[in-house]
Order: sequence, then C-alpha cells, then structure tokens
Amino acid sequence: MANPLTPDVMSDPVALTRALVDIESVSLHEKEIADCVEEVLRAAPHLSVQRYGNTVMARTDLGRSQRVVLAGHLDTVPLNDNFPASIQGDLIYGCGTADMKSGVAFALHLAVSVPEPRFDVTYFFYEAEEVDSQYNGLTLVAAAHPEWLTADFAVLLEPTYGVVEAGCQGTLRAIVRTAGRRAHSARSWRGINAIHAAGEVLRRLEAYEPRTVPIDGCTYREGLNAVRIRGGVAGNVVPDLCEIEVNYRFAPDRSEAEALAHVREVFDGFELEVVDSSGGALPGLSAPAAREFLAAVGEAPVAKLGWTDVARFAALGIPALNFGPGDPNLAHAPDEHVEIGKIRDGAATLHRWLS
Repeated sequence: MANPLTPDVMSDPVALTRALVDIESVSLHEKEIADCVEEVLRAAPHLSVQRYGNTVMARTDLGRSQRVVLAGHLDTVPLNDNFPASIQGDLIYGCGTADMKSGVAFALHLAVSVPEPRFDVTYFFYEAEEVDSQYNGLTLVAAAHPEWLTADFAVLLEPTYGVVEAGCQGTLRAIVRTAGRRAHSARSWRGINAIHAAGEVLRRLEAYEPRTVPIDGCTYREGLNAVRIRGGVAGNVVPDLCEIEVNYRFAPDRSEAEALAHVREVFDGFELEVVDSSGGALPGLSAPAAREFLAAVGEAPVAKLGWTDVARFAALGIPALNFGPGDPNLAHAPDEHVEIGKIRDGAATLHRWLS
C-alpha cells in the first residue's frame, strides 16, 4: 500500500492529522503507522533515524548548545465507531484526533519542514502508551537505548487544548482490606461482617481533606478516593473479607515513598497492599528552552492534573511539559475530535519556538 503521508499531506498539519487518524493503530498494532512515519523521516536528509520495535526516533545533529525532545505516541485506544476520520465544519472527528495524533502531526510536520532549528531536536514517535507500561515505547527505549532520550528539555504532545500543562501528578493505587468471620446470615451474631467493618475506611475517606499545593505558580490539587469495592460470598453468608481499592493522586512535591507513607497513615490499623504506583513530575519551568517555549505560547502554564509520560522524562532528569491541541476531556470518547484552528495555532507556536 502506498504511504498516505505524501509531501502535500506532510506540508499541512491539518491534512496530516487526518491522514494519521486514518491509519489504524490501536495499541500493540502500530507497525503500519510506524512504517509510514519511518519512511517519511528517512527521506529527510537533515535527520538521522533509528527504530526500536514500533518506536521511531529522528534527530538533528547541528551542534547546538541545547537539545530538546518532541514526543508523541502513535497508538490509540480501541475503535468505537469513530474510524476513519471525518470533518464537520472546523472539527476533525475520529479515534486519536485529540489523543494524540494531532500532536504527533505537529512533530512530524516540523521534523521534515524545519531543517535548521534553533535547538538540536529529537523527534520521538513511540508505541503502546495506552496500555501497560511494560509495552510503552519510552520505557523500552530508556532500557535499551537511553542515549536516544538524552536532552535538556522535552515537550510531550498530549492533549491540553493549547495550554501548557506543567509536570504531572503522581498516582498510587492500593487495596485496603477488612477482615471478619463467616457465618450464616440467619445467625449473623456468630460471625463478624467484613463489609460492615469497611464503614470505618469509608468514613476516613469521607472526612479526608486533600492538599492543594502551589509549585512554581502551578496549583496541584490532590485527591484520595475509593474507586472499587469487592466483598461478599453469597446471599446468605456473613462475609469474612472486604477490599476497598483507593486511588491517591498526589502533587509532585511528594515522592512515591512519601505518598505511600501518607496513605498508610490515613488507613492506620488496616491491612494495605499497593497494586500500582508512579511518581509525578515537577513543573520543569526553569530550563532555558522551557522559558523560551512558554514565551512562544504566550500564556501562563497550569498544573497537569493527571499522570502522563512527562514523569518518565523527569525520572531521567529531563524537565518536560505537556502541550497539544486536543481537549483532554474528549480523549477516548466516541465523539473524540479536535478543532482545526487549535491544530494550526499549535503548529505555528512550535514553529516560532524552533525557528
């Protein structure tokens, strides 16, 4: 099949967004889109290109004093009657339009159209962001080729609706368990009801007062919430076990260890098992390239209330920001779409910054 990323398409970020959306790339099935991206990047004489799995890296080597990364994931969540793309007025509809093929279009367009940027640039198009981290292209490359990610600053092209979202929250999920003793419900006094015992866990959550944490002018709002409850044996049995799954979203001034210590303190006296934990990322606004990027955007940054792969860059010592044209509230929705004006404005912003 001919590569749909023709020179005419590559010259227009809007057309490029639609073309990328029309290449199906549900997580773990990114080969076709990676092949297309690799082909157009290898045709650009000013870029050196490497590939690892279905992750494609291209970079300039102009001897600039600073190196920046533009990174975007190629995969999408499963299709939901929203493929291929369609245009309705000023909107492009389709799976991945907001999250995040419009952002990928920024980077791919700039990679081939700006041969002499002000910084050396690494363009990073990676696989499997929407699934378990063991498949994530950033994770895999950081282990196999960490030198590919060496940089002074990174922009992750996540949907932010054209606003700079700085850093990200950390996230921790844990199971809080209450124990009891089984009995027939007709003789319930012979048992101890573990679901009733969970009431104390829920009362602590209801009374919990989350922190609001200002960092570098960005306000991070924390949250600790029950997200799932499991318990019960049968309709006539007093249960001996109840599990409450909680999710703690914490500001990036706390490490994972500090976040866990806090959650253990909240649920002191209960058995607690951590099932998932990822640290956050500080805003990263002090890097020279970051300051110039903010000047190009022309608006004050806000805190990223959620977890993104900027945390992976932060773990490597690389300050990073989130910036993309899509509305994050539309990510993964059946009516996912992106505004054409946001694509053009965002592409112009990045062009000003780089050239």
